[in-house]
Amino acid sequence: MSNRRGAGVLLQRNFGPYFVGSLISYSGTWFQNIAQSLLVYRLTDSTFMVGVINFAQFAAILLLSPLSGVAADRFDRRKLIIATHLGASALTLPLAVLTWTGHITTLVAILFAFGVGATTALSLPAMQAMVPMLVSEEDVPAAVALNTVTFNFSRALGPVIGVIVITHWGIGTAFFLNSLSFLVMIAGVLFVKPRAQVIVVQAKLRDTLRVINSGPELKTMIILVALISLTVDPINTLTPGFATEIFDRMDTFTGFLIGAFGAGAVAGAFVLATVWRSSYLWMIGTLCFFAAMMIAFSLSSDPGFGIAFLFLAGIGFLLSQSSATIIVQTTVDDAHRGRVMALWTVAYLGIRPFASLVDGIAATLVSLRFAGLLMTVPTLIGAFLVFRLMSRRVRGEQEEIDGRVGEGRRVPVPPEQQVLGEIERSP
Repeated sequence: MSNRRGAGVLLQRNFGPYFVGSLISYSGTWFQNIAQSLLVYRLTDSTFMVGVINFAQFAAILLLSPLSGVAADRFDRRKLIIATHLGASALTLPLAVLTWTGHITTLVAILFAFGVGATTALSLPAMQAMVPMLVSEEDVPAAVALNTVTFNFSRALGPVIGVIVITHWGIGTAFFLNSLSFLVMIAGVLFVKPRAQVIVVQAKLRDTLRVINSGPELKTMIILVALISLTVDPINTLTPGFATEIFDRMDTFTGFLIGAFGAGAVAGAFVLATVWRSSYLWMIGTLCFFAAMMIAFSLSSDPGFGIAFLFLAGIGFLLSQSSATIIVQTTVDDAHRGRVMALWTVAYLGIRPFASLVDGIAATLVSLRFAGLLMTVPTLIGAFLVFRLMSRRVRGEQEEIDGRVGEGRRVPVPPEQQVLGEIERSP
């Protein structure tokens, strides 16, 4: 994928408005995330309770995403996105009012977090599944990568701007701006004209599970997205504690830590556009790099180094997660895409409730550093799974080569097999 192709997709009438709407809506979501984390941290002075509110938000995604995936294949995705964003806007407005008037409590904030998570669960599979409908088949990888950029660019901008808003105008204003951001997304969706959708009247999740289980690659990529998500969770859950207890800064420094990770992810998108390779070796390298930078952040004591390591971790995250997502999006057909992306949503966001609780408990019972180090293990497991998948493919290709050689035909050895052979021959 080249920079020229990515820029061309961004300027297309059907993709550009969707990209802008997503960027602004996701930025508003990051306003919400940083505001609710700071709100609960100020009310309770507890990292564990920050984990609880994150659990509430992402638990809704875990519970509802499978059903919303069926809806994304059975109903018009465009109308589904509009309806859920209207609901989200209506839900976040009273949260802003309660915060402004001082009537907000920890329990109420947690309930609203669950409600916002429910609207996200209902909309995200449809949003992800609609991306390939906005571009030609050859532009799907570029569109998927750019769609990932919207979330991560907003991760860079949203927390920093959110902190500025909270510092000058308060947490309630951050909630209010998030309410408005949902309306911008609706405007973007109304402007585009996606290709005809394949409506599956009898869409069933179990049929899609059979598709995923039919081959090792798609199943491994879904699992990999979940493992990466586990390692990402400390960015939300632990950074308030790192800001105040380790870096000795104000709690609003959390926004700069999260923003550094998001900025790294944006930088990673440019790397993806120029040097991305559809290679298992590439994925193993990016996964190990991501884990190494998260380990470095967890051990850092200087805020400058902490920001630098999170920036680099963001690059590794974007490259790893986008590579897996591109494989998922380009492997499935449109009839199953809503349900497959629902499972992707569960893997990417639905697993986070458990990660948030593990983070909070580990940080409370042991230490913040231990919790951060613990959550790098899943990504290292992911690198091992990709290596195993690569080895399985190499063995299959070797058997095919042996069969052809037995027939007297000469065939080239794939590059990945050459590399693996060199590894196996090394002392």
